[in-house]
Amino acid sequence: MLKRLDKIRFRGQRTDVFLDLGDSPNTSDTECSEEILMKPRPSLEMKDTEELQDPAGPGTLTMPAAAIHDYQRAETDRLNDLKGHLEIALLEKHFLQEELRKLREETNIDTLKQDLEKERSKRLDLEQKLNLDALKMGPEDSPSQRPRETPPTANGTDKQKETMYSWLQAWLYNQFGAYIGDFRFQPEENTVEPEESLSAKRLTENMRRLKRGAKPVINFKRNLFALSSWQSVYTSAFAFIIYMNAAWHGWAIPMFIFLAILRLSLNYLISRGWRIQWSIVPGDSEPVEPPKEDRTVSEKFQLVLDVAQKAQNLFGKMADVLEKIKNLFMWVHPEITRKLYVGLWVAFICSCLIPYKLMGFMIGLYAGIKFFLIDFMFRSCPKLRDKYDTPHIIWTSLPTDPQLKERGGATLSRRINPTVAHGSLGTALPCGISLEEQTGRAYNTKKGAFHEVFNLSGDERPLAVCENGWRCCLINRDRKSPTDYIRNGVLFVTENYLCFESSSCRSNSSKKNKVIKLIDITDIQKYKVLSVLPGSGMGISIATPSTQKPLVFGAMIHRDEAFEAIFTQYTKKVTMTTATNPEI
Repeated sequence: MLKRLDKIRFRGQRTDVFLDLGDSPNTSDTECSEEILMKPRPSLEMKDTEELQDPAGPGTLTMPAAAIHDYQRAETDRLNDLKGHLEIALLEKHFLQEELRKLREETNIDTLKQDLEKERSKRLDLEQKLNLDALKMGPEDSPSQRPRETPPTANGTDKQKETMYSWLQAWLYNQFGAYIGDFRFQPEENTVEPEESLSAKRLTENMRRLKRGAKPVINFKRNLFALSSWQSVYTSAFAFIIYMNAAWHGWAIPMFIFLAILRLSLNYLISRGWRIQWSIVPGDSEPVEPPKEDRTVSEKFQLVLDVAQKAQNLFGKMADVLEKIKNLFMWVHPEITRKLYVGLWVAFICSCLIPYKLMGFMIGLYAGIKFFLIDFMFRSCPKLRDKYDTPHIIWTSLPTDPQLKERGGATLSRRINPTVAHGSLGTALPCGISLEEQTGRAYNTKKGAFHEVFNLSGDERPLAVCENGWRCCLINRDRKSPTDYIRNGVLFVTENYLCFESSSCRSNSSKKNKVIKLIDITDIQKYKVLSVLPGSGMGISIATPSTQKPLVFGAMIHRDEAFEAIFTQYTKKVTMTTATNPEI
């Protein structure tokens, strides 16, 4: 059956012979089908009859005529189906060709539009250039340089006006054309700066650059402080007399401008190689740093830590200043902001009523007296400054954001437990125990009451700095056994003693605890247990007459705080002992 269909499929015309739908005649499907069916029918009947004949003898049919007719009808139906598929394929081809043609036309239109816009822009540029050239060449081609004709007087005056106008326009363009071109509006380009990766070398270099850049500002501030503090009496007196005389006669601003010119002149001479030092306070010489090849790993690590610490402190100070200014203007502290508010109103009213000359005279005199006399008195008398120096009081009273958070947390804790602070304390006291004894019991260690653990009198209590003590380890280099050589514990400081509570001792035993009288200490200094580690160490060495080698309290996180507290109390105790017993 498939072979017969193939024969029938390729027996007619080829697909490329079919006319396009646009050029084909307007015929119906029935007419086309009848023509197609009528043409191949004789060949099909002959072919089928030949195939259905008996091979034994020609002319003898083996099948009846009705079966042959049914077979021919089935073949005709199949031909109709093939014709329908062929028509569908031709329609799809036609539609695809139409879409492709439309797409090509659209793309050509877009390109033509783009080309047209380019040509228009070129034409506008050429017109502008031609106009500019015409303006430039106007005086040369003007009719004033051509041979004059004898026109009427009215036309001559008009031509002269046009010539003068073109000449003036050309002259203006030659003089200011370059500047006018700078005022053309162009879209601003947003350039994004690339961010550098984190590098210890780069961080160290930037900190040094910042230090060198801020050095002139720091020196200027130090010189002003030296003038205000009267470190050099003659220099400060000379500056005070000159300034007050200039302010009295209204020459304060010219004097400052003249000083700026003088300073720039000196800087020019210094850049030319002159050695000139115009400073009240001598400048500090920068320490010579060792070469990079001679530094060890610990020194490099310590350098990075120092740079990070300086950056941290610098950013902290800048943040404090900015937060105080913000809180001043945002009414975070209403009392202080109210003073600023009233002062601004007073300054506004004075600027409206008082003449500017008189106002400048008053401000100049007040600034000189404040800088040279009042500030000197306030620095010499701190108590007087804390009471009457309004700018100092306002600045020190302004809180930063961390201080506001701490105050907010403290206020919240007071609101949560108001009864504990007032009523519960009196009811919680057992009979026969006074309030002083009860507060004395607040200073307890992990093993019990403080004075019981160290066998001290009841009035010995830790200082406020070390209520909870400092975690550390005691290194006794006089002992040889490892169990007694290093002990972990907590260090306390009282008014008369330095107490170390070992964490390994029993609750009722105090053999491993250490109690040292402050007056028995012969030497106290900061100590670095391991020299390999970077930094200045985390230990404190204390020498006493009873030990051959100094005791070392190492591994202290807050070493500097503990050292300051111990050294301050030790100095205070030795001073009191020396005052009571001068013979010691």
